[in-house]
Amino acid sequence: MAIDPGTTHSGVVYMDRGEVIAAGVDSNADVLVQVARNPGPLAIEMIASYGMAVGKEVFETCLWIGRFMQAYPKPERVRLVYRQEVKMHLCKSPRAKDANIRQALIDLYGGKAEAIGTVKKQGPLYGVKSHAWAALAVAVTAANT
Repeated sequence: MAIDPGTTHSGVVYMDRGEVIAAGVDSNADVLVQVARNPGPLAIEMIASYGMAVGKEVFETCLWIGRFMQAYPKPERVRLVYRQEVKMHLCKSPRAKDANIRQALIDLYGGKAEAIGTVKKQGPLYGVKSHAWAALAVAVTAANT
């Protein structure tokens, strides 16, 4: 399980041996329940300070990261993954943007047509949307590093 945490909702991805089992965006209250019931590994995107002023949302997200960790059956085993680590692993560049990371994930799973697919012929990333892309990036980085 991997989480892209937010202030009220978080992106979540479940993977098994590199295959996306489920992906979505859920309320943090629902994610908290999922984390408590998760028997497998857990990776969460962690916030890093780069010397810039931050707002209330960053601190609220930090609180949720702590709550997710505490709800996990083995909080000491949670893998915190920083965005910089994701950028370097998937794009080999600290300047990578969300679109670059999404494209790297699509390429990793066979290119757009094969990775996403269609309603009739769903690819391995079919249904990954919104913040679930960031959660997938965290999952792939955690699994491969």
